[in-house]
Amino acid sequence: MNRIDAAEERIVTERLRQKLNEVNSAAQAQLGVVQDHVNFTLQKAYFKCAYECFDRRRKQDDISMCVENCSIPVLQAQNLVEGEMAKFQERLNRSLMVCQDKYESSKLQKIKTDAAQDMESCVNRSIDENIKSLPHLVAKLKASLAIDPTNE
Repeated sequence: MNRIDAAEERIVTERLRQKLNEVNSAAQAQLGVVQDHVNFTLQKAYFKCAYECFDRRRKQDDISMCVENCSIPVLQAQNLVEGEMAKFQERLNRSLMVCQDKYESSKLQKIKTDAAQDMESCVNRSIDENIKSLPHLVAKLKASLAIDPTNE
């Protein structure tokens, strides 16, 4: 690889890093309402519920079981969010791998027709498509978690 190709690849790599930062920022911004619901509304309910479990008339096992039952909604919500985000990440990774495979293939075939720019364009499309899917993902999570849209 000559210096020009190496410099071009570094530039493309930096642009790709910026694009990935963009998708992370978009995900955090879009999921803020869901995270707030889990971290505050559900956690608050959990602590209130758990507090009520501590009664001197109860046996230690009963208290433990009560507290464990109180944690179920929070754990279910966290698992749901983590699962959906894992699926989102997997879709993003697969689409980026397609771009990488195309790039590697064009390098192997020694096709010099702007392979790096083609990869950057592919990555940009892929990330933009995934960012566009975030509102649908958030809507699905809100529906599953029964988040009232008027309480945002």
